[in-house]
Amino acid sequence: MASSSYSSSPCAACKFLRRKCMPDCVFAPYFPPEEPQKFANVHKVFGASNVSKLLNEVPTYQREDAVNSLAFEAEARLKDPVYGCVGAISVLQRQVIRLQRELDVTNANLIRYAYNEMRPRPPLPSLPADQSSGFYYPYQWIDPNCDEDKERSSGGNV
Repeated sequence: MASSSYSSSPCAACKFLRRKCMPDCVFAPYFPPEEPQKFANVHKVFGASNVSKLLNEVPTYQREDAVNSLAFEAEARLKDPVYGCVGAISVLQRQVIRLQRELDVTNANLIRYAYNEMRPRPPLPSLPADQSSGFYYPYQWIDPNCDEDKERSSGGNV
């Protein structure tokens, strides 16, 4: 957030570097005194001189975005010195892929459910007692000709 008015308090960069904050300070609009950690992180990772050179080379209208990118990268680099923001981006990409797969499965299930609810269901075919399909339902497990099975199905003595 670039601020158009400068207070008497030095910007976070000048305060950190222990120098006088001049009215034309390149850091002042982007490192306000209320955010000292933002500059400390950027300085630790990139160095004040490099940031100053970068800000002077970038067009004024892009400087705020550049500083925000530097601050994000610096914070990510301090948290993960090896991968920095690339590690955070990779984690987020994997999460997006996982969530997309989950969404695809959920949509497929929803379509399947909607299709089954909308189509008329045919009546179950009934087979004659002497014809076997190879599959038996639990009620077919009991042999009506067997006294032992009759006893079990009636729950008592026959």
